[in-house]
Amino acid sequence: MSTSPRTPGDPMSSHRAVENLIARYAELVDDGDFAGLGVLLADATFTGSGDPVSGREAIEKMFHDTVIVYADGTPRTQHVTTNVAVEVDEKAGTAVSRSYVTVLQALPDLPLGPIAGGRYHDRFERRDGQWRFVERRVRINLVGDVSRHLRQAAAQR
Repeated sequence: MSTSPRTPGDPMSSHRAVENLIARYAELVDDGDFAGLGVLLADATFTGSGDPVSGREAIEKMFHDTVIVYADGTPRTQHVTTNVAVEVDEKAGTAVSRSYVTVLQALPDLPLGPIAGGRYHDRFERRDGQWRFVERRVRINLVGDVSRHLRQAAAQR
C-alpha cells in the first residue's frame, strides 16, 4: 500500500477533483452566487432549456436573468447531485461525467419539496494542472412547480 500523496495525474485525484467541481456548482447555485458560477464555468458552454451560453459574463447574466433570488440572497433551493459517474482520460487530460440532479425548494409559505429532476452531462479538461468545466448540459425531465424558482415560469403563472 502506497502512502505517497496523490499527484495531479493520479486517477483517484482526478476523479475527486471532478466530483468537487460538480459539488461546487450546486453550492454556488444554492448560495445565489452567480458571479461564482460565472468563474466556475468561465471556460465552459452551458446548455439548459435555452440557447447554449459560453463565457464568464454570459453565464453569470443567464443565471441572474433566470433564477429568482429572495431577500436572503439565495434561491431557497438545494440541488442534490447523485449517481455521479466519472470517466477520466489521464493521457488526454479530459474527463466526462453523468449525474442526476434533484432540486428541492422551501419558502416560508411553500413547504420543502422537489421542484425538478433531471440529468447533468459534463465535460472537463485539465489545464495548467487544474480541472475545469468545458461543458455542462442540463436536461430536466421531471418538472414540478418551478414558478417560485425560475423567472420565466413565474411570468407564466
